[in-house]
Amino acid sequence: MGAVHAMNAPFFAPSDTGIFCRRRFLQRVGLATVMCATPGAFAEQLLRTPAQTEGPFYPDKLPLDTDNDLIVVNDSLTPSVGEVTYVSGRILDPGGAPVRGALVEIWQCDNSGAYLHSGSSNAEKRDKSFQGFGRFLTGSNGEYLFRTIKPVAYPGRTPHIHYKVKARGKDLLTTQCYIKGHPGNERDGLWKRLGDEKARALVTVDFTPLPNAKAGELAARFDLVLGVTPEA
Repeated sequence: MGAVHAMNAPFFAPSDTGIFCRRRFLQRVGLATVMCATPGAFAEQLLRTPAQTEGPFYPDKLPLDTDNDLIVVNDSLTPSVGEVTYVSGRILDPGGAPVRGALVEIWQCDNSGAYLHSGSSNAEKRDKSFQGFGRFLTGSNGEYLFRTIKPVAYPGRTPHIHYKVKARGKDLLTTQCYIKGHPGNERDGLWKRLGDEKARALVTVDFTPLPNAKAGELAARFDLVLGVTPEA
């Protein structure tokens, strides 16, 4: 499945909910109101998302399937192991306007702590049904959406999802998303290195039950504010 086609196509919802379009999901998790806001209306209130290290496990060989549904690889009928989670948000420029045409990439370990990388310490245990990496191209409202699993801890790190935002061939932001209230955060060197509570709060979000979900799916919202404009 081609990345650009997949990024803009509906994907399958978990359980028996059938085809699950992006618009319907965003309404259910309460993002529709935010996305209809006037661009730049909250510019003075926005704080830029702090950058963090890419880490050693960005895939050294990208999978053939790079769409925004990480829990099913290609046309497989076997879903990955883990708590199904819809991660969504918006990409905004420093003035608060949505960034259209930004390529959002995420990557994370599977439910057993293995990355889609040849150097992952327990690669032999990797869940072959977990895509491990996905891409999404933002629309006019700067929104993105992924279906993945709730991140898990592995030795030395608290649960997290890696993010990279690109546009016009340039890397605009690399950061990580953390689970609010997870006890491992306080012991994680990279999370603590963010310096203060305001910076940590910008990359630490709630993972909460998706309203009316029939199979216990979760939802998390993570907006990213860039420190540079794509033109810059």
